[in-house]
Amino acid sequence: MPGITIGLPTGWQVPTGLQMTLTSSFAERGTLPRDNQANNNLGVLLWATPWTVVGGQLRFIQTLPFNGTSPQAGPWQWGVAQPLTAAQIAWKIGDGLGVSYFLGGYWPSDTRFALQSASIAQRFAISYVRDGWNLTANLHYGTMLDDTSPSGVFYSDYMNLDLTATKRFGKWQLGAVAFGSTDLPTRRPGDRPLGQVAAGALVGYAFEKFTVQTILTRDIAQRHYGGEETRAWLRLIVPLWRPEPDQVPHRVTVRSNAAAR
Repeated sequence: MPGITIGLPTGWQVPTGLQMTLTSSFAERGTLPRDNQANNNLGVLLWATPWTVVGGQLRFIQTLPFNGTSPQAGPWQWGVAQPLTAAQIAWKIGDGLGVSYFLGGYWPSDTRFALQSASIAQRFAISYVRDGWNLTANLHYGTMLDDTSPSGVFYSDYMNLDLTATKRFGKWQLGAVAFGSTDLPTRRPGDRPLGQVAAGALVGYAFEKFTVQTILTRDIAQRHYGGEETRAWLRLIVPLWRPEPDQVPHRVTVRSNAAAR
């Protein structure tokens, strides 16, 4: 889903251990004659290993999405969408500056309102996290393994860009987010590639046991979606296991040298 990594320092290293992220969003797109509505829920397990590969931190990611949609204000349809299995390597390249490379795959799905083809997912991220800042750009590139769904829907490769600019003030986190997405050209007659650009604000707070982020975004441009989308997001970041006893919950997102920030 476009924008799924906004608010996260995906280019930076995280504390060693197991972390769970739960992201839920509700969207309404202004389409005629009635609006489209959707609820997207994504659970992510991230294992940050103690191992390094070519000098970068190795981590593994597994997702499980459960989504619902109400086209044209019609009956809601629910189902498990495409799980993602991936590995990622994150390197520190400067004081508070890091980059990462992500390679994985989306499994095929039988849910009719989700993509049914398997695909390859690559992501290239850069993050700056010094002095409480999180300045991150995360570029997604998807390669579909099938050209057409079993029902005859054409598939295209895609590219997304997620942007984050936030600042921590004690346990609070405030800032701006944006994302863009586009289907890549297929050269098929009558092809209508989808695309959008959205922007919004993020407010986060670190509780004793977990971190909460709330986000509100709104399309500022769209192509072939039929109308602009407004989306409200809620994210929980929960550390499940840490080998370092001095870790505290509101430091779950980034680390600097041997200590989490």
